[in-house]
Amino acid sequence: MQITRTSSAHWKGSGKAGNGTLRTPSGVLQDAPYSYPTRFEDKPGTNPEELIGAAHAGCFSMKLAFILQAAGIEAENIHTEATVVLENGSIPSIHLRTRVRAFGLSTSKLAELAADAKTNCPVSKLFNAAISLETVLEAD
Repeated sequence: MQITRTSSAHWKGSGKAGNGTLRTPSGVLQDAPYSYPTRFEDKPGTNPEELIGAAHAGCFSMKLAFILQAAGIEAENIHTEATVVLENGSIPSIHLRTRVRAFGLSTSKLAELAADAKTNCPVSKLFNAAISLETVLEAD
């Protein structure tokens, strides 16, 4: 099965003084602003790195849910945060931190299954970056 998704970016002006918008056909991003200040100065708006982080966290969480399901475990919740590092014009690393609440899941089993999800989620496979992972099993 092949799935194709398309997003678009529109930019006006120079790299530092210009600005742009991002759009997705789903409407989730509808002319979302981005610029030098939103990327490098923490000003309001979005940036490619936080969107990559959101995509990676979402992909990883869904993959982990499927892996848990295959192991006979249903997660009550999975919360993943992705920290994307932009350094010298490249993304050398991404750190995933996931918190999982699931009945019958041990800390060691979570670490094993999450490592599988980290390696095999499609977004992880896209990157040429060091991807680290931290897992937290939440108590009932």
